Amino acid sequence: MDDRTELTDPSVPSGAAAPRPRVVVGVDGSPGSRAALAWALVSAARTGAALAVVSAFPVDFYWSDPYLLDRGRIEALRSHTEARTRELVDEVRREPAVASVPGASSVAAAVVVVPGAAAEHLVETSAGAAQLVVGSRGRGGVRSTLLGSVALHCSTHARCPVVVVHPSEVAASRPRVVVGVDGSEASRAALAQAVSAAALTGAELEAVAAFQQPTYWGDAQLVLAKPVAEVREAARRRAEEEVAEVAGGRPTVTVRVVTVEGPAGEVLVQRASGAELLVVGSRSRSGLPGMLLGSAALHCVVHARCPVMVVHPPAETGESPAPSSLAGVAH
Repeated sequence: MDDRTELTDPSVPSGAAAPRPRVVVGVDGSPGSRAALAWALVSAARTGAALAVVSAFPVDFYWSDPYLLDRGRIEALRSHTEARTRELVDEVRREPAVASVPGASSVAAAVVVVPGAAAEHLVETSAGAAQLVVGSRGRGGVRSTLLGSVALHCSTHARCPVVVVHPSEVAASRPRVVVGVDGSEASRAALAQAVSAAALTGAELEAVAAFQQPTYWGDAQLVLAKPVAEVREAARRRAEEEVAEVAGGRPTVTVRVVTVEGPAGEVLVQRASGAELLVVGSRSRSGLPGMLLGSAALHCVVHARCPVMVVHPPAETGESPAPSSLAGVAH
């Protein structure tokens, strides 16, 4: 028996390859997942993407042979989870933030119900997707606990851009997308997604280059290796070159380069206050998740007061870059 129940979009013939890009969202009924579902519905409506809503239910195997488990109990759990997921989709469709967006309340959702750990299934489903959306538990405190193990795992291992949505976001003060740039491959991938996000909603794009003054020890005191103005100018020049290379073909997007002295994570969270989306690049998907997600990216997904998109460079995901029209959505 297949342990996966999938209710597919009726507009896609059985056995045929999906003609549209795909947005995947994980839900579990929590406030964070409700916010993530709202974001995903709006994203699918604005971009014409197919939407897959994934929900998992727990199955404890303990030491028994999994084939000897009570199949009736598993089916009951599956049925209950599927019903609750459908109810949640219907509820969120009616929320003002979703209903006010043309087409969002009528987006066809494929409901996927799976047994076991949600994070692993979401990462598996993210292969080939344009976007994976997950909810976060909150901000501050113990990072891995309040971010949520699912959000942390997906941000680290997903094979497409991941949007982390907090349960109670601060409304954007004006259409603005913020992206961190530092010249790395991860930064370029993030910038490409941010450009598309801004183009999609008509938002201004703010490319933020954080810098810190190089120092060295000498004569028992800390010595500045370079003048602040010189370091700032070098950071600005690199950022402008990166923007010209990545965003030069999108003249409809207004890009403003900002250089700020300080740790990248703290600078980006501060600059993203009042923004509709913060986009950050991450350099690794393996090893210790809290460290190799990237300290700046981790700081942003935990502390930012707006949705945060984490983007891995294509070389790490093993995927082709997602279609640019699906890079991001304001919610």
